Amino acid sequence: MAQPPALVIPKASPQGRDLGFAFGIVAILCILFLPIPPFMIDMGLAFSIAFSVLILMVSLWIQRPLDFSSFPTILLIATMIRLSLNIATTRVILSHGHEGHGAAGGVIEGFANLVMGGDFVIGLIVFMILITVNFIVITKGATRIAEVGARFTLDAIPGKQMSIDADLSAGIIDEKEAQHRRKELEQESSFFGAMDGASKFVRGDAIAGLIITAINVVGGIIIGYFRHGMELGQAADVFVKLSVGDGIVSQVPALIVSLAAGLLVSRGGTPGSTDQAVVNQLSGYPRALFVAAALMAALALVPGLPFIPFVALGGIMAFGAWFIPRQIEAERQAKRDQEEKQVIQTKEAEKESVKSVLKTSEIELALGKMVSTRLLGAHQELAFRVGKMRKKFASQYGFVVPEIKVTDDIGIPEKSYQIRIHGTTIASNSLRVGEVLVVTGSGRKPKVPGDEIREPAFGMPAVSVLETFTEELKREGFHPIDNVSVVLTHMSEVIRNNLPQLLSYKDVKILIDRLDPEYKKLADEICSSHMSYSGLQAVLKLLLAERVSIRNLHLILEAVAELAPHVRKTEQIVEHVRVRMAQQLCGDLTDNGVLRVLRLGSKWDLVFHQALKRDAKGEIVEFDIDPRSLEEFSEQASRVIREFMDKGLPFVLVTSPETRSYVRMIIERLFATLPVLSHVELAKGIEIKILGSIS
Repeated sequence: MAQPPALVIPKASPQGRDLGFAFGIVAILCILFLPIPPFMIDMGLAFSIAFSVLILMVSLWIQRPLDFSSFPTILLIATMIRLSLNIATTRVILSHGHEGHGAAGGVIEGFANLVMGGDFVIGLIVFMILITVNFIVITKGATRIAEVGARFTLDAIPGKQMSIDADLSAGIIDEKEAQHRRKELEQESSFFGAMDGASKFVRGDAIAGLIITAINVVGGIIIGYFRHGMELGQAADVFVKLSVGDGIVSQVPALIVSLAAGLLVSRGGTPGSTDQAVVNQLSGYPRALFVAAALMAALALVPGLPFIPFVALGGIMAFGAWFIPRQIEAERQAKRDQEEKQVIQTKEAEKESVKSVLKTSEIELALGKMVSTRLLGAHQELAFRVGKMRKKFASQYGFVVPEIKVTDDIGIPEKSYQIRIHGTTIASNSLRVGEVLVVTGSGRKPKVPGDEIREPAFGMPAVSVLETFTEELKREGFHPIDNVSVVLTHMSEVIRNNLPQLLSYKDVKILIDRLDPEYKKLADEICSSHMSYSGLQAVLKLLLAERVSIRNLHLILEAVAELAPHVRKTEQIVEHVRVRMAQQLCGDLTDNGVLRVLRLGSKWDLVFHQALKRDAKGEIVEFDIDPRSLEEFSEQASRVIREFMDKGLPFVLVTSPETRSYVRMIIERLFATLPVLSHVELAKGIEIKILGSIS
């Protein structure tokens, strides 16, 4: 036999608030039918006024309208309280009005005497004015604002929902934040929709108050004259005063609640409480306050107008125009100081956290203790020259290398420095602190005493001399290099040798985004049909590995688009790109318009061609060279290349197109900076000077 579904009993509110609230609603309904004594009517009317003032204060101090989302429900309850009290007072006025002005309680009598001053005509006029202000001015405007707000809010829901989904897809927000925003959007639409209907409560309340007052006046006069035998004038005086007093007592809280509703719906999207939204914006323009103060001063001087009120207001406005800008600036400065303090605290927390250990700098220059102390005075110059170096790399190679972080490291020798790429030490050197370096190569050496060493960037012969001999070295015609220049030159060469590692996927996307729309479309076509963006990144990395600039990215994309549909191997695409960029290649390698060339001899041309293994289609599948031949080639190439390098003249090694990449693979292990070109990469119009051959 199936068990009946379990009955879920909701939890009661703390301290029985749910029972108290339900009892209050039932009490309001009972007042509609049961007679209550004047004392209870006084308590109810006082509670109605206090409740309306509370609603107004909450409406003033909330930060946004949605924070008071229960306002439509509260508005209905407040309206029902006033209407039930109106019915109760109507019953008392018609039943006991013949007993005198205090028949309906002390609150109605007090308001009647206070407002009317003994003349019920004045009371009628004041009552009609209150009805007009509440019904025509405040309630009508608030209703219109609520209608428009509800319509625009409902129309904007699909767009806001799509914006939330887009932020979630882009990773800007997480699922929890997306759920919170969707819930807030649902509450906002429900709130403005409910406010649209709740505004009708206020309008109905005003109309009901007017009708009830008219019934009290007419019915009271008739009952007093015909049933209790009162004179017509006496009946009119008593019942009009009681009815108008009752109407005014009811309209005062109704007017307050209407004002609260108007303030709530007219806030719009202005953040902060009402005093912040109003006062900050009115006082945010000191020139407007100055103009208003000047106008008040002018009115004070007009004959016939009171002097003191206008002068007092003008003085207050002028003081505000002088004081407010200074107060705003002080608040802004305090806010900036607080933000800077938070940034410092965040950085300190990051340094102490475990995550900071996992984060590595892309380029880092670590200095030993003595080197750091020596370069301490030159830190500003070091930062300036590092910035210039990055600009030079950007213009020379076509992308911005990462920022270079300079740190002190007590873990390395005090006279040494290390250059790290992605946290790995790529190069290190012992710096001769207090000495200058003179690069001599195979030329003459300075006469001053010094130690013969190797220059760290290129490994060329050099002499280290004390700084005191700097002027004498200059007189001998040498160019001494200081410690900062030695470090920066070494780091510059290390960066050149590691350009492929520094070109990230993000850099590639940035480079493509900077292109003209036509080339951005070409890149999208290439990377969507023939290769991925990672494949394009691999092409650019292979070019940078041989120090080929990618500044003309549009030409590279055109060359890739020509071969990518037919070839999948990145190396073959790179060789095709190099041929298309022959003019740039040769232009970057020429010296005064002359390209010095060192050829690969016929013997080694034959050896390398025989080492190429092909498949049935004639495509190269393997490079297999005899180890003895490889050793012999390395010895001969090192001897010949070193001879020309010692002369300090730039040159390139030229070989056949098919063997170029393999020759480059061997040469880069001996001379990483020596360019290797193929015969088809020699551009037209370039003056070529042949230095010799490796044979």
